[in-house]
Amino acid sequence: MDAIRMEHGAGGAAMQRLIKERIVRRLGGSGAEVPLEAMDDSAVVNGIVLKSDSYTVKPIFFPGGDIGRLSVSGTVNDIAVMGGKPLALASGFIIEEGFPLSDFDRIVESMAETCSEAGVFVVTGDTKVVERGGIDGIAINMSGMGIRSPALDSNLAEVRRRRALSSEWLLDSNLEDGDVILVSGTVGDHGIAIISCREGYGFESGISSDVAPLNGLIASLLEVGGIVSMKDPTRGGLSNALNEWSQKSGVGIMIHGDKIPIREEVRAACEMLGIDPLDVGNEGKLVIGVVAEKAEEVLEELRRHELGKDAEMIGQATKRYEGVVMRTEVGGLRALPPPIGDPIPRIC
Repeated sequence: MDAIRMEHGAGGAAMQRLIKERIVRRLGGSGAEVPLEAMDDSAVVNGIVLKSDSYTVKPIFFPGGDIGRLSVSGTVNDIAVMGGKPLALASGFIIEEGFPLSDFDRIVESMAETCSEAGVFVVTGDTKVVERGGIDGIAINMSGMGIRSPALDSNLAEVRRRRALSSEWLLDSNLEDGDVILVSGTVGDHGIAIISCREGYGFESGISSDVAPLNGLIASLLEVGGIVSMKDPTRGGLSNALNEWSQKSGVGIMIHGDKIPIREEVRAACEMLGIDPLDVGNEGKLVIGVVAEKAEEVLEELRRHELGKDAEMIGQATKRYEGVVMRTEVGGLRALPPPIGDPIPRIC
């Protein structure tokens, strides 16, 4: 029977097809500055950056975070990577009857702490309770709004001194031949922390989620200037984020496998599980496209920040190739296609 499957919500190629063919085709056409059909991390309407996301992580408490911290961080980050300054959030809780009040208090307190860290407020929302078995514990929908970041105009002016750019926001489609690709730190931490905790594999003691609000880091990077695109590589991981950039920008991307930072514990866990760490979701990392002349300065600024101390320059956009290719540690080339879905379901 033709039906929704888990991979349709996992951030990879299957989800992209579902959105394009069954949602955007019917609901697109708004005429917004950054509309639904752009399929960027947020929309822009009359200068306001808007985002809505839902969180169904399992387990709801995991090494390094919980569903509350995840819901605030993920929404804030999707606004910030567009060049927005997050201001306010709207939170919707769907809770299973019998859910422990002590766990609910713990989640809400975590949300409050993360809001304080990000400098945002929850200003409205909704709460629903469903019968036992109607949901697995709790799910959170978080919507957010932001305004144009004060440093975005100067950042884009720096880009335009180097090359043409028509966009007024940091879009997936902004990448051009020669732009340099940076990643803000080690990849795969969040997804491996989730599955370690969920399945009890025994290697979770050395792996914690990277979940964090990144708007402060992003604001400091925009002050440096030269950034054309930015993305938080969540579901589908780094490989999916790079493939979205390549497809929307119409340019190839070459990355160097030996430059991608991966914790040894994460690499070992992925080898044991038979999955690629580049396909594993992250919740506190950035992949950044920047004009070549500003790449070293942006990298230096990243490494000054606690959330970017492990940053690396991993490749560049290029007309020489189609799609995303990776030069392996032994010098060969291999295609890096988008995953069908995230290999670890329900990580966010």
